[in-house]
Amino acid sequence: MSTTATPTGGKAAFDTRAFVKQYAIVGILVIFVVILAAVTGGKFMQPQNLLNVVTQVAAIGIIAIGMTFVIITLGIDLSVGSILALSAVVATSFAQIPADNAKYPNMAFAIIVPILAGLGVGLAAGFVNGWLISTFAIAPFIATLGMMSSARGLALIYSDGRPISRLDPGFNFIGQGNIFGIPFPIILFALVAVGAHIVLNFTRFGRHVYAIGGNEQAARVSGINLKRSTLVIYSMVGALAGLAGIISAARIGSGNPQLGTGIELDAITAAVIGGTSFKGGIGTIWGTVIGALIIQSLNTGLVLLGMSDFVQMVVKGAIIIVAVILDERKNR
Repeated sequence: MSTTATPTGGKAAFDTRAFVKQYAIVGILVIFVVILAAVTGGKFMQPQNLLNVVTQVAAIGIIAIGMTFVIITLGIDLSVGSILALSAVVATSFAQIPADNAKYPNMAFAIIVPILAGLGVGLAAGFVNGWLISTFAIAPFIATLGMMSSARGLALIYSDGRPISRLDPGFNFIGQGNIFGIPFPIILFALVAVGAHIVLNFTRFGRHVYAIGGNEQAARVSGINLKRSTLVIYSMVGALAGLAGIISAARIGSGNPQLGTGIELDAITAAVIGGTSFKGGIGTIWGTVIGALIIQSLNTGLVLLGMSDFVQMVVKGAIIIVAVILDERKNR
């Protein structure tokens, strides 16, 4: 008769490997912050700078959360930055203070109108992505690449290539206000993160997301409606990009058609650093949140060091390559 060794006292043995795998990303963030504090002479750790980092991470983090759903299902969305810009200019056009040179002269809209307009534009653009991918079997890379160009062009056309400014203070509160001392963008980011975590881990839809990424054929045989799931996922990402556009425009007080340029790279990098696998079926919301904090910390740290945008692009490109290589090695 065979016997199995059990830990003393009947308690489960501590799995060091599992613990490290689960919390390694937190350790990386801590080490990264310490390094930035050292190389910037303590500037990075100043309270105002830390508050700026957390506030500015909202747009990247919200989009990265949506990107997590997409990558888990073996997809990609390159259009989020352009959708952000399109949503921003549409939303701000309805948030302008009435004036002769406003987009809609002498017309005042309730604050809910620009919010719904921005979210609606993002949702519609995301729906088109999902429809193209699910109906015509177009590769997500190609479908969203086309949307990236189209949405950016529409943003430039709608705004005449100029920022839309003179916004209602109520709209600007979304990006500049605070509640009990907590910046409103942080509150929105936290609500999105908690909601996404619940959806991904405690709903049937969340189980479908993981199943599609783990084995699409098996998911289809088990009765999962792949077309509907794809439509919902890409529509959701579009809506989140719309929300990020509203936050970004409200934070700077104008809707610029160039907003969100390159943010898709930050979002993808944040998701991958946070443990979302390009092989599908693996990823967590909290890992992505920490990944977004790492990316925003990197952006801020490089600015404090006087590095140009060009250097930042090189560094972030290198980081995502390293992250993908590590992901490949981990999942062999």
